[in-house]
Amino acid sequence: MKKIDCLGDVCPIPIIKTKKGLQNIQPGESIMIVTDHSCTLEALIELLENRNVKMESDEVINGVWEIAITKL
Repeated sequence: MKKIDCLGDVCPIPIIKTKKGLQNIQPGESIMIVTDHSCTLEALIELLENRNVKMESDEVINGVWEIAITKL
């Protein structure tokens, strides 16, 4: 799984990085977004709403999220 570091990045940078990451993976492959901005999680939910992906998020430490996105 490719990890995309978005720590310290504010929107729209994490969204741009996510779009590029999704272009570089095949169905069944995943990327992991690591962010420290809660608005990134909300923006990704909207971005991926009608796409053929599975998204799981976990707040691994207070204020830091890991968001796994798998292309279906």
